[in-house]
Amino acid sequence: MANQSSGNSRREFLLKTITLVPAVAIGSTGIGALTASSGAIAQSDSKTPPQTAKEYTPAFFTAEEFTFLKAAVARLIPNDARGPGALEAGVPEFIDRQMNTPYATGAQWYMQGPFHPEAERELGYQLPLSPREIYRLGIQDANKFANAQEGKAFSELPSDKQDDLLSQMEGGKAAFTQVPSKVFFSFLLQNTREGFFSDPIHGGNQGMVGWKLINFPGARADFMDWVERGERYPFPPVSIRGERG
Repeated sequence: MANQSSGNSRREFLLKTITLVPAVAIGSTGIGALTASSGAIAQSDSKTPPQTAKEYTPAFFTAEEFTFLKAAVARLIPNDARGPGALEAGVPEFIDRQMNTPYATGAQWYMQGPFHPEAERELGYQLPLSPREIYRLGIQDANKFANAQEGKAFSELPSDKQDDLLSQMEGGKAAFTQVPSKVFFSFLLQNTREGFFSDPIHGGNQGMVGWKLINFPGARADFMDWVERGERYPFPPVSIRGERG
């Protein structure tokens, strides 16, 4: 994020790092193989028509929190000449819906102490906070930090200022008081990527814009004969519900 000075460069960065997105977020184990030929993806001239995300009322986030979320994901994966970004793909809806899953409450995690934040690299996540709490406290801190730095809430700032604040969060340089800014940013970025490339049944990737960007076939029953060809897959993606891109 810190080195991405424009929407286009962030989109290129996204394409180059797509194999880092867990395959479960896409709904198939074929993602690595299909994106191995990054040159073919980057050189594609296909474009997705403009779109806006469908209307959605958050079930977990407050209106203020959801406003922050929409502004933040719009900078992490912005819309550009290649197509819609995270906001237009419904990523805020995806994240809100994830907040009502066992993942968000930490039900599938070991949440007993002791916690040793300095040992996170070796031992993994080291905070007594669930993703729900990370978001709630992180958004509060992000808006406080934005107000302290710029005199406005994050969503009210121009895009270049938002990018600067996100860069400070990414580097752990933003002065948060309730949750480390770097931890909050990592959750936000990971969930934004997941929402952009998930099956639309989960609320994100509306219009299958994420799959179209990387030429991923989605839930098609058979596409393995194309994996080693080094050619662009010629058929549109299909969602779990049978929608076609």
